[in-house]
Amino acid sequence: MPLYEYKCLKCGRLTEKIENVAGPHLKKCPHCGGKVEVLISASAIQFKGSGWYVTDYAAKKSGSDVHKDDKPAVESKDSSKESATKDS
Repeated sequence: MPLYEYKCLKCGRLTEKIENVAGPHLKKCPHCGGKVEVLISASAIQFKGSGWYVTDYAAKKSGSDVHKDDKPAVESKDSSKESATKDS
């Protein structure tokens, strides 16, 4: 369910409420009873659960799945020195 943000036209307070897309939506300010308007803001994402871990997804590649073309993820110190001298 999305998080809606409302602003009271009477007292100016901001109110956030998690509501169903189909409604019903907030019509009156919960603080003063004034009329509220819906604010347009960046979409919010609410994650539930213990979290995301690498082990929650696909298994690691076995030795037979690794290609000889694959480059190592970390550059060696020598290659970083060469690029530094080329930039100078």
